Amino acid sequence: MNRFATRSVVTALSLAMLLAGCKGDEAEAPPAQATVAAETLVLVPQSFAETVDGVGSVVPRTDGLVTLGAPVAARIARVRVVVGQRVARGDVLVELDRTSIDAEAQSAEAALTAAEAAAARATRLLEAGVMPRRDAEQATAAAARARADAATARRNATLATLRAPIAGVVTRVTAVAGALADPAAAMVEIANPAALDVVISASADNAERLRPGLRVTLHAGADSLGVGHVVDVGSAVDSLSRGVMVRVQVEHSVRPLRLGESLSAHLLLATAPNAIVVPIAALVPAAEGFQVFVVDSANVAHPRAVTIGGKDAVHAHVISGLAAGERIVTQGAYGMDEGAKVVAPGAPK
Repeated sequence: MNRFATRSVVTALSLAMLLAGCKGDEAEAPPAQATVAAETLVLVPQSFAETVDGVGSVVPRTDGLVTLGAPVAARIARVRVVVGQRVARGDVLVELDRTSIDAEAQSAEAALTAAEAAAARATRLLEAGVMPRRDAEQATAAAARARADAATARRNATLATLRAPIAGVVTRVTAVAGALADPAAAMVEIANPAALDVVISASADNAERLRPGLRVTLHAGADSLGVGHVVDVGSAVDSLSRGVMVRVQVEHSVRPLRLGESLSAHLLLATAPNAIVVPIAALVPAAEGFQVFVVDSANVAHPRAVTIGGKDAVHAHVISGLAAGERIVTQGAYGMDEGAKVVAPGAPK
């Protein structure tokens, strides 16, 4: 091999080694830093109200609901009210056929007159020593039974015309003109619209934290309706809703409540005056609990485990893991990795 060929081989080997070294340097270069567009928030201490949400309906109180039925089995002559009708105290609701009722009342009055006369005669004979005491006592007892029967007959005659005992709204009518009234069944129900409560179905998971006296805010759709407080918490889980029934007494409402209308409610469990509060969207599920991405001064995101004390529909109270003044990722945290560079949405990456 001549000198020129040897120099060419050496040059080729040197170039090959240089290229191999360059490729090795490229393989060992760190990957480019990911850039993520996300919204951030600087944490500022604020008041946090922990609430429990529930849905319910407006119902009458037990002392504001009256159910009326027929005093005896009689034909229904006339029904004067319909569901939803407002009535005043004393208004006629249902009229029964009085034929048999009045006849029974007259018969009871006649029987009473005869029994009282027989008892008076027996008393005179007893005093004269003509009648045994036992017979006189039986006559007196018969007169007492006749007085009771007459009183019942008078009451039935009075109740043959059913009148409203309170002012309110008719919530149920089962009476049908021409049908035979059943004394064991209700014919008309009236509720006092000024004595209404709201019965809410709350999650059974929060039942142990619910107690009488808790403040409640009521809403009809997106509109605030009023405020009230818990007066009773059920001790059993409803088999249909799988919730616990909570009765709320309304203290103030911006408009009159309507029987049967559906409402949503927020039950206030506790209030923290200086809390670290983050949006629910900032919480990222982790192996144990949740984590939040904290953005440092170089706009680099770092995951940090946090402990949640309570939530509402939009926010969560962080009791450990974050401090005031730190900046966190709110929107865009899902799928973010450690060390990602955070830029504002719309900014060049």
